[in-house]
Amino acid sequence: MANKQGDFIWYELATRDPDAARDFYQAVLNWQIGEPVPGDVDYRMIAVGDECVGGVLHLIDEMCDQGAQPAWLGYIAVDDVDATLEQLLALGGHVLLPAFDVAGVGRIAMVADPQRAPFYIMRGALEDGTSYAFKPKAMGHCSWNELATSDQDGALEFYRQLFGWQSNSAIPMGEGIDYKLLDHQGVQIGAISPFMGDVGQPLWSYYFRVADIDRAAQSIAAAGGKVLHGPLEVPGGDHIVIGSDPEGVQFALVGSCGSED
Repeated sequence: MANKQGDFIWYELATRDPDAARDFYQAVLNWQIGEPVPGDVDYRMIAVGDECVGGVLHLIDEMCDQGAQPAWLGYIAVDDVDATLEQLLALGGHVLLPAFDVAGVGRIAMVADPQRAPFYIMRGALEDGTSYAFKPKAMGHCSWNELATSDQDGALEFYRQLFGWQSNSAIPMGEGIDYKLLDHQGVQIGAISPFMGDVGQPLWSYYFRVADIDRAAQSIAAAGGKVLHGPLEVPGGDHIVIGSDPEGVQFALVGSCGSED
């Protein structure tokens, strides 16, 4: 497993309607979403060119009856899933789905931080395998990982101890609120933000890069989704859009105003 402990390595959409999700995200992000891979679970790979950036999991009734909900979830690489679970519990985290093995893929567990923001941890099966799902400047890849939480300082300490993430800089947002940037071994991977506006559920958001943010925003409505916020310029010159897909799952986009070839 070439990815380091604490790297984001995969992004997964859990949905009740994978066919509708395929049509929507292919239209908005120009992804190629394949047919279900062999196995007992309907799981479809999301590709950008020759690189896979994530997957689509079909939520069947049994999964939903056990509490699964449509959502985007990120996978974070660890060296040892079981040891990380022990540490996570000691730090106040939660295990949502105990560790399990997927043949040829790796060992996985679904967890949540102390404020109950969910994510996966994973040890890949291939020692020399490297994921490029998080590739900030590449179109269709994840460019930014953002946690909105009810306890910013507590979340920072949790992820620092679990994955070694650091926050060495912040962007002031007014009224004493800082948007704290996350660094992982010299790479800026995202940020941790306090709740803004109405209090909600602590949640990770993943920003996927598009070439033209205005065109992407227009495609959201045309494909049956909704633009919830934006386009809005952010530090560095990019613009962001927060949207929801036809099933109501929130997602995020980042890109330039006008395509840049």
